Amino acid sequence: MSTDNAKPKSDTRFIGHPVGLGWLSASEFWERFCYYGMQALLTLYLFNYLLQPEHIREVWGFASFQHGLDWLIVHVPVIFKKSDMAYASYTSQLYASLVYFTPLFGGPIADRLLGRTATVTVGSILMMIGTFLLAANSTFLLGLAFLLGGVGCFKGNIAAQVGDLYSKTDNRRADAFQIYMMGIQFAVVFSPLVCSTLGEKYNWHWGFMAAGIGMAIGLTTYLLSRKTFPPEPVRRIGPKVVREPLTAREWGLMVLLVLLLPVLAFSIVGNQQIFNVYLVWAGKNYQMTYGGFTVPSGWMMSFDAIFSFVTMIGVISFWRWYGKKRKEPDELTKIIIGVLISMFAPIALAGASVVVATTHQPVSLWWAAAFHIINDTGFAMVLPVGLALYSRAAPKGLGGTMLAIYYLHLFIANFFIVGTLGARYGTMPDSQFWMLHVYFMVGAAAVLIVVKLLFGKMLAPVAAPQLPAQTGP
Repeated sequence: MSTDNAKPKSDTRFIGHPVGLGWLSASEFWERFCYYGMQALLTLYLFNYLLQPEHIREVWGFASFQHGLDWLIVHVPVIFKKSDMAYASYTSQLYASLVYFTPLFGGPIADRLLGRTATVTVGSILMMIGTFLLAANSTFLLGLAFLLGGVGCFKGNIAAQVGDLYSKTDNRRADAFQIYMMGIQFAVVFSPLVCSTLGEKYNWHWGFMAAGIGMAIGLTTYLLSRKTFPPEPVRRIGPKVVREPLTAREWGLMVLLVLLLPVLAFSIVGNQQIFNVYLVWAGKNYQMTYGGFTVPSGWMMSFDAIFSFVTMIGVISFWRWYGKKRKEPDELTKIIIGVLISMFAPIALAGASVVVATTHQPVSLWWAAAFHIINDTGFAMVLPVGLALYSRAAPKGLGGTMLAIYYLHLFIANFFIVGTLGARYGTMPDSQFWMLHVYFMVGAAAVLIVVKLLFGKMLAPVAAPQLPAQTGP
């Protein structure tokens, strides 16, 4: 029997899962505290502060960087004019997209050179340094570069370690990644409350400093919990070990999953816009002042995370209840269900935009609640379940690389779709702006349904072989 299939299922110390899942989730919490704390500030910081003439001249290398942005704005046909919003949107989404591209390098580094634990440690250190560099205007671009290198080493590999806790046939895998995502939702609740409040209310750079301190805590947590992680192959100095060639089924499965990346990218545009133009739109269209206190726009990320945490618990509980009564659907079916639900979320924003345009008054936060509940219920069955699908489908020894490939759909979504859509904000009625997101998500759902009909059996889990019953001692 292979060592993969022989992994014991007896470790249930962490809410029915291996204890390593709890520590990895805690480490990811602090990494996401750093990331989302910074992300809550980035577009607002650029739009309201750094792109102002008296500040932008202080940034090392920004003239060359701006020249590159100008080339994009001129050559991408859907963008009609240069503006601070276009620069802020493209800078923010260029970073947010490259975050999901750099794991393509971090995955092979871990798989073939350093191992997962060492690579994640290097990534944590780079992220911590990069976030602190954002605390000065002059080193803004240098800080982004450090962050990109750090996330590339960290992101895919820590998720692969979660997958390595389970055998290919362990049906706790999808549940585990949803629990892992709950740690991320905790981070998104707290990080904007801390970082955005410090940045928007007091000093932008204090917000970035708080994010860097969070990353330092995450690094410490990760290093102290190494003994609970799944074992890694012993890496010996000497002749290169010949890897078994991929089977025809493994090649076919990998090709199919790569071809699905653009479809998955279109399926999540409504969710990903939350971290970009939605923050600007929210400040203008929601009632944000209560008793003389104006809610920072970055708090909308915390608002989303609260609903996301609650809906994630609800989704996990529902599928556990459903699984006791009948067979759970496979990962692709869950993803389709999630997209079909979440595509209704931008419709709520389009409706709110119509009300604002008609009454010339901001709408209450009940509209925000409707948007986030719908979006987060659907998204709970998209990103974490996709992680489970790509983790399970990865050939042995290529887990980090395969999850790095999975994250490419977030690169495609953030740069080629969300960033481009964000640059169009203000060039059309807001209701039309949000309906564009709906159209893309409807198209993605339709393609996924076709893929399910044609390749559903190929993407479904392979049942574990039944061992013959012993008839004697």
